[in-house]
Formats: sequence, structure tokens, C-alpha cells
Amino acid sequence: MADAYYGTGKRKTAIARTWLKPGNGTIMINKRLIDDYFGRETAKMIVEQPLVLTDTYGSYDVSVNVSGGGISGQAAAIRHGITKALLQVNPQFRPLLKKAGFVTRDPRIKERKKYGQKGARARFQYSKR
Repeated sequence: MADAYYGTGKRKTAIARTWLKPGNGTIMINKRLIDDYFGRETAKMIVEQPLVLTDTYGSYDVSVNVSGGGISGQAAAIRHGITKALLQVNPQFRPLLKKAGFVTRDPRIKERKKYGQKGARARFQYSKR
């Protein structure tokens, strides 16, 4: 058994480097406890989803370095990283995690602004006269 299992998770512009070590279930994000890092309960719930689904909540210490994006993007990136690390722990978790939609990286990112336009889709206002 390895010391730690590693997984990289991504969502929008957020990147989370995640390590799982056998322990008592402590989740540290950027050297802060999950309760101190995330104010929202939904963000905490999103982070814990793969551990709860695989019945490994409380049996692994999670250490995460996350950067970029906002609260929701970071939470989803951490979830993706934990999922990838859990697949290293036990490959038999894959069908369960895949069905829940945690294995696939969410490809949706911000569309770039185009030249000659106000934004990605928005145009400058047209006036006939």
C-alpha cells in the first residue's frame, strides 16, 4: 500500500492537486480546514461527495492545494481530484463514481471575446440611422 494517493482535478480555471492518506478523515485545503476555507455548506458537500459515495469518508486524510477560479469551481476541481485519487486506491470504485458523473472532467469553460464585438456573443448596438 502506498503512502499517499495523488489526483489532479480541474474545473473551469481552478486546478486542485489532491493527496489521500490513510487517516481519520481530516480535509485540509491550502493548509486550512475545510470549514475555514469554504463558508458555503454546498461547497463542503460537493467536496465530500466521492468519499461519501464510496463509503471511505473518515478513513482517509485529504490534503489539497487549489488555485484559480471561484468557490464553486474550486469545490468541483477538488471533487474531481479526490475522485481520481480514489480510483488509484481501488479501481473497483470506477463504475460507481462514473455513474455519479465524478470521473469525467467538466469541459465547460468561458468563451473568449471576439474582435469587433462587445463580448463572446454580445454585439455592439446597431442603429440604422
